[in-house]
Amino acid sequence: MNSQASIPETLQKPLSRSLLALRLGVFVVMLVWTLDKFASPAHTGVMMNKFYGIDWLTQYFAYIIGAAELLFILAFVAGLWRRWTYMGILVLHTLSTLVAYNKYMDPFNNLLFFAAWPMLAACLALYWLRDWDTLCTIPQKQKPSKN
Repeated sequence: MNSQASIPETLQKPLSRSLLALRLGVFVVMLVWTLDKFASPAHTGVMMNKFYGIDWLTQYFAYIIGAAELLFILAFVAGLWRRWTYMGILVLHTLSTLVAYNKYMDPFNNLLFFAAWPMLAACLALYWLRDWDTLCTIPQKQKPSKN
């Protein structure tokens, strides 16, 4: 599908720039969370236990999760397989946002947790507009149209 043809030409550049800015912003947050798995695997274990009830995570598993996550977010920031990588980022961030529900019950002692909501909106916007997010992406093969 040639998605660029379905929007006015005057909006194509601002839209693609805006989507690039959203993708880079989401990537930066995801990158720091990923690097934390390498820099502080014990912290990863504590967070997985506290928020997800996973108490068996070892340093070794934190590294494996971090490596897989790093590959995934690199594919995301490169714009590869947008349907799947953008959906994956959206699902991961949705889970991490919702699992902290108790933090939202005491907002003034947990203000930083509320930053998850605008990022969630950015992830959702990126997923919805993924066909127009083409600036600084690795080109993907177009499927031949069926006539």
